Amino acid sequence: MILFPAIDLKDSQCVRLVRGAMESATVFNADPAAQAKEFADAGFEWLHCVDLNGAFDGRSTNAEAIKAIRAAIRLPIQLGGGIRDMAGIESWLAAGISRVILGTAALKNPALVKTAAHKFPGKIAVGIDARDGKVAVEGWAETSQLDVADLARRFEDVGVAAIIFTDIARDGMLGGVNAEATAALARAIRIPVIASGGVAGIEDIQNLKATGERNILGVIIGRALYDGRIDPKAALDLASKR
Repeated sequence: MILFPAIDLKDSQCVRLVRGAMESATVFNADPAAQAKEFADAGFEWLHCVDLNGAFDGRSTNAEAIKAIRAAIRLPIQLGGGIRDMAGIESWLAAGISRVILGTAALKNPALVKTAAHKFPGKIAVGIDARDGKVAVEGWAETSQLDVADLARRFEDVGVAAIIFTDIARDGMLGGVNAEATAALARAIRIPVIASGGVAGIEDIQNLKATGERNILGVIIGRALYDGRIDPKAALDLASKR
């Protein structure tokens, strides 16, 4: 299981939100590149990065901070937030981003996702954020009437690398990852699933592994790392065990 430490960017700073509300932002590091290097030095093998301003604005807003992160580490980076067209996808891949996450575009412009996934196999992930089982978009400001699994199935067999599934109600709350819903989604589709939202401690990694669902590729960890609730070495050791 891959552990993805998260850097969420608001106004070029590393922050964590509560349930996706921008006004709830807590700044954890004013130097995103330094934070990325801390994660790399701790032994993580991937970095998850989100441009929060971009998610709301519909365009990449924290580009300079993201480029500084890219220059500071060698880890592969998956990036989401405000990437809504092919030009944006191509630009970030050319800048050294390993995987682009498309969220709002997956619901509002599925043709873009399919075209990008065909053109860049293994380099496109679909971010599906759920509120009460329904897909939320536009930086979580809007909730659709579409079920998570129904949206995910639209992208099977087109080359999508992963579905990043976030339970909004748990995000930033340290209430525990929704292992049951994550496993249910992983069983319902053939695309690997990355869990996100609510990770509070090392037991959440254990709970995901305990589902026995091999289609769960990994989990994104945010506030629990910043708060020191999860020891990176212990978490990485657990994640590596079969």
